[in-house]
Amino acid sequence: MIDAFGALPAVVNPLDAGSLLAAFGAIGIAVVMFAETGLLIGFFLPGDSLLFTAGLLCTASSHGDTRLSLPWVMLAAAFGALAGAQTGFVIGRRGGRALLARSRNRHLLEGVQRAEEFLARYGHGKAIVLARFVPVVRTVLNPLAGALDVPTKVFTIWQIAGGLVWSLGLVLGGYLLGSSIPNVDHYLLPAVAVIVALSLVPVALELLKARRKSTGSRGRAPGDPVQAPPRRPAGTRGAHRRVR
Repeated sequence: MIDAFGALPAVVNPLDAGSLLAAFGAIGIAVVMFAETGLLIGFFLPGDSLLFTAGLLCTASSHGDTRLSLPWVMLAAAFGALAGAQTGFVIGRRGGRALLARSRNRHLLEGVQRAEEFLARYGHGKAIVLARFVPVVRTVLNPLAGALDVPTKVFTIWQIAGGLVWSLGLVLGGYLLGSSIPNVDHYLLPAVAVIVALSLVPVALELLKARRKSTGSRGRAPGDPVQAPPRRPAGTRGAHRRVR
């Protein structure tokens, strides 16, 4: 059983969750979580699929060569996600927006734009939690929050709450699914795709709610009085009846 370290293969694919887990075990989970949430260079790493796959590989029904320990996986996932986000926040606070503006990667710049929209639309707390479930956005929102002078206490509280729900939720989701379905590792790719899609449901619901709210308030400006329908002049009702 692999608790903290894996058996290093000849070639490691950083985009393949199974390859990373087989090579580095729980230590690899902590490193990937830290890099994806704390360092801008880690935006391409497979955070969601890595956490869910790690949970699957903790079950007794997993018949592959890689077996992980659930306590180690949960500890590594939580530590990497929380420490990475806080590190990204500190980097953003010290480096400022100029650090993000230096990048020429299109996906990273799009992530910056979406992170700014999250902060403007939902406020600090909700944006920090929801960003955990959106790839690339969870990478850039942490340094962006530091650059925009989000209060440290506010950021820390909400990033801990969102980080634990995201990291431990996906790990336990994979573990519960693997424990209830025999040979689930044979259907690993479809299972990972379903869980990643489900992890985006909270964000999709919030976006839909915000869109409906903005559509409803687009008709009139806030504070404008609701105008009553115009009244007919006095005496016109009888005139209409007499003229035929």
